[in-house]
Amino acid sequence: MIRRLACIAAGLLFLAAQAWADCAPGQVHLRGDWGETRFTIELADTPEERAQGLMFRESLPRGAGMLFVYERPQRARFWMKNTLIPLDMIFADPAGVVTAVHHRAVPGDLTGIDGGDGVLAVLEINGGLAETYGIEPGTVLRHPAFSGGPPAWPC
Repeated sequence: MIRRLACIAAGLLFLAAQAWADCAPGQVHLRGDWGETRFTIELADTPEERAQGLMFRESLPRGAGMLFVYERPQRARFWMKNTLIPLDMIFADPAGVVTAVHHRAVPGDLTGIDGGDGVLAVLEINGGLAETYGIEPGTVLRHPAFSGGPPAWPC
């Protein structure tokens, strides 16, 4: 009996560790009708980090991105000043639900990219990947940033 309880406890610890690893600050998971994927991310959650973003980067690995997180939901507008690579911008609400996707933002373009109101976070990934994976409004993100309210995909 003690052996069985020890096995159950070990299994629960493993599942808890796996759930925490799935919600590590350096990763964001995405899920939709198309399936699931994840990106290793840099977190931009201060005004200075958000202002710098991915400017001056000459490349971005395929499985990498940057997650911009705001203190509260707001209207999110981006531009590509000093950005050297095309990017997809994935806008999400406080529950982690994608509300808008901007495909293949043009490097150096100063035209504002408006993600709309109520945006808590924006995920930037290599241009074209959102279309490749099928990421669209309604896709859900899982990351600790979405723990302030009831997340659509909890950690």
